[in-house]
Amino acid sequence: MGRPRIYASATERQRAHRHRQRAAGLQVPCVQIGDRVTLYQGDALQIAPALQGIQAVIADPPYGVSFNFMRYRRSRHPLQAGIPAARWAANVIGDEQPFDPTPWLAYPQVILWGANHYTSRLPERKAWLVWDKRDGSTPDNHADCELAWTNLPGNARIYRHLWRGMIRAGEANVGRRGKWHPAEKPVELMQWCVAKTTGTVLDPYMGSGTTGVACLALGRRFIGIEIDPDHFATACQRLQDAALQGHLFPEARPATQARLL
Repeated sequence: MGRPRIYASATERQRAHRHRQRAAGLQVPCVQIGDRVTLYQGDALQIAPALQGIQAVIADPPYGVSFNFMRYRRSRHPLQAGIPAARWAANVIGDEQPFDPTPWLAYPQVILWGANHYTSRLPERKAWLVWDKRDGSTPDNHADCELAWTNLPGNARIYRHLWRGMIRAGEANVGRRGKWHPAEKPVELMQWCVAKTTGTVLDPYMGSGTTGVACLALGRRFIGIEIDPDHFATACQRLQDAALQGHLFPEARPATQARLL
């Protein structure tokens, strides 16, 4: 990290000081980036109850499916964040245990990806989100879509964005960069999600910080929590770069939406 803290105003400085005090009370690392981003490294179940002013939770939690990201794929070398092809050096922390969404359901606005893996532990709602990963391409052995449970008003909606292994549309196209996280979501998808909510956004399973990048692009306040120190370091660097450069890319294209009956 190593960069000096630069604050645009006294209010920003005071807010950063309060976050550092809160982190000290929790005894967890805390990084403040500008006046819109606060990042904590540790267990979200311990940190989140001490946070205030959260209006929305947007997360892609560990699903509890024990997926092996460490198996060999296109290379026999461990994958480091941002490298186009290889295997990951570690699996997602917590994925070996069934995911319990209960701690997050009381927040005013909630979007939880991968919810089809833990549907039995969720209340019935109709405003599911569907990410169409094929976007008109031919099917293969990967899932055609991913699902998010929400407590938002309205009907189910679809967002179409190509994402099939190394074939990725948009900002994360392999011609631009490698993946930052083994279970990474497109920034464009997360901007679509953020735009459906209001107020400060919390991502308790921040990973490489994609939700935070989406919040910065849309001018929203973001609080992220990540238990894995390596992914936390990636998120800190990625969000510092995003804050310094402003909007790294255009806002997400208007989503192709459809009402699901």
